[in-house]
Amino acid sequence: MSSGERTISSRSQSPDPSSHATNLYDTTEAEGEWLDEDDSEYFDPAEDFEDAFEDADDGLSGVEIDFSLSSSDEIAEQEGSETETETTQGRTQPASRGGAIQVSHAQIMRLFGHAGLRNLFAPHTLGNPPLDGNGEENQDEEEGNTYSRRRRRTKGSSISVPAVPSECGQRLMASGTFGDNGYYEDKLRKRKERLVRRLMYRELGTQSVTPNRMNKLISQGLIPSSNADTIIHYDARCYSGQFSDDGNFFFSCAQDFKVRMYDTSNPYKWKYYKTAVYPYGQWTITDASLSPDNKFLAYSSIRSIVCLASTDPNLSDDSPLFLDFSYMGQRDQRGPFGGASSHFGIWSIRFSGDGREVVAGTSDHSVYVYDIEAKKSILKIAGHSDDVNAVCFGDNTSPHILYSGSDDTLIKVWDRRSMGDSREAGVFMGHTEGLTYVDSKGDGRYVLSNGKDQTMKLWDLRKMMPTEKASRHDPARYSTGFDYRFMTFSEAEYQPHPHDCSLVTFRGHRVLKTLIRCHFSPPGSTDSRYVYSGSEDGSVYVYHMDATLAGTIDVNKATHHSRPKDPDLYSHQYEMRSNRNPDAWKTCVRDASWHPNAPVVAATSWNGWGMSTGTCTTHCWNDGAEEDEGEPKMGLRVNQRLEEDKDLYDQPRPSGRMSQFRSRLRGRMVRATDDGEDEG
Repeated sequence: MSSGERTISSRSQSPDPSSHATNLYDTTEAEGEWLDEDDSEYFDPAEDFEDAFEDADDGLSGVEIDFSLSSSDEIAEQEGSETETETTQGRTQPASRGGAIQVSHAQIMRLFGHAGLRNLFAPHTLGNPPLDGNGEENQDEEEGNTYSRRRRRTKGSSISVPAVPSECGQRLMASGTFGDNGYYEDKLRKRKERLVRRLMYRELGTQSVTPNRMNKLISQGLIPSSNADTIIHYDARCYSGQFSDDGNFFFSCAQDFKVRMYDTSNPYKWKYYKTAVYPYGQWTITDASLSPDNKFLAYSSIRSIVCLASTDPNLSDDSPLFLDFSYMGQRDQRGPFGGASSHFGIWSIRFSGDGREVVAGTSDHSVYVYDIEAKKSILKIAGHSDDVNAVCFGDNTSPHILYSGSDDTLIKVWDRRSMGDSREAGVFMGHTEGLTYVDSKGDGRYVLSNGKDQTMKLWDLRKMMPTEKASRHDPARYSTGFDYRFMTFSEAEYQPHPHDCSLVTFRGHRVLKTLIRCHFSPPGSTDSRYVYSGSEDGSVYVYHMDATLAGTIDVNKATHHSRPKDPDLYSHQYEMRSNRNPDAWKTCVRDASWHPNAPVVAATSWNGWGMSTGTCTTHCWNDGAEEDEGEPKMGLRVNQRLEEDKDLYDQPRPSGRMSQFRSRLRGRMVRATDDGEDEG
């Protein structure tokens, strides 16, 4: 070692480095990681770390380190100056008091950049797996070890946050694939033509564009407002709700294992249709899908059984058919209710474009395709390393292309025509946490996804990552172990994926608590101009394709205190870490659906006191009006059968035996009037 190099004086012994391990991470934080340079308050300046260690692997043998921490003023003074050295008997020593220099924790962190030192300390950390000899993460040594902390975003990262507005998104908007673009601009005042002027020109017949295009230009700008026309209250949390493709039908799924169906041929005046029940369900109804002809509704729970119910309200027998996805055709596989090997739950289901098949994403890390006519699963794809939370078909007219989104952070593309080797056709890599939902535009090209990394992404099938290239990357390496159910996500912790192949990244909404969904806006009422998503903060976020925010629908504001607090219904067991006021009114929009032919959005939410109940709210474009001139008035409160319920306007109900008696009495009255159709 040359005399020009700076070293640190040595000691004769190298104690166990585990004595320092607890000082490498800030244990006061819920998400432990390497400390930043401004985290000096964690270290006690009065403590001196005079123990030392050796690294005998990477050229550090014979060099021993003795270090201590001083006050912040002394550290700053030392960082701004060069340390003088002197040579004694062929070894270099610092010229400092007591034969040792004062080293700041920032300098110690730089020492950890060396592979040998980092590997020495890694086994004692809670947030990062150990490194092998090449400086790579060694996953084998950490099997069975659960990381309970998250890594913080590294300062000075070379990976930039996606720009807003997105240049790629702007090109998509200009291409005409996602909506039309108004060409008129007031040359004198340099401003775009307003809606009122467009309507005037249309009435006068002086516009130079075709009426069809003018109607599209007008309709695509009609984003529904936050004011709710109708608030449908449920005594259980709502998990999903969607319009049919023609807009004549709407269904909502609740945690009481019931699916309510509504006639929405008039989108401004709904009619109750019927209720379907999932017997022996677990936790909740996880998903539902309507057949293309609107005749059948498939709905699932955390079981391998999918129920198939008719939407005809005049049928005498409303019992659903059971589709056992665990049954692959073997005789010894079928059980009394679910096959003998039925040990998985279903998170997501979708009908194929021809209505003959149903695809499902399951908890056994697989994708199943069920043939309704054959009454068995005809395909099982065990292609993920974690739960498959979302599935869909890529094309409305073809059942060949499948998309699956998993908690392993990947979206995989499957082509059923070329699956001889059981490998995916390609991969969409870009999310750093698990997927919550995947939606296809239906054109076989564009895909939209929601992720637990608090981002929504737009993908192009032509730019997917080849399977061979994707296999060289470990997706777990870029994940932080974030638990979206109980943890919060800070903007400062967002870390873009280094191999992101998405077109546009949308940020602003919050994907927390539950598997929140996202969608393309329909071509009929919006000309496919937007994408939108629910959010844990109680709003629906509507984005332009360039990632700028087009508008929000504040469901929490529209429904705030819209029902009295009922002690018999209230439960905050899900809010395990609710701190300030666990029984406050809270809203989490889990799903939203845009009517295909009208500027109407229906939002299904966990909504109520302590977020223990649910709502389905309808929001229309009303040009900012606060009240309706006609009837019914805005903010009408109804029950799940669309009956105006005076109890929803009452004061909080008393708890105890009297309240239980009233609940039983109300239940008996409902059963006597609805002939057993809906006991909820």
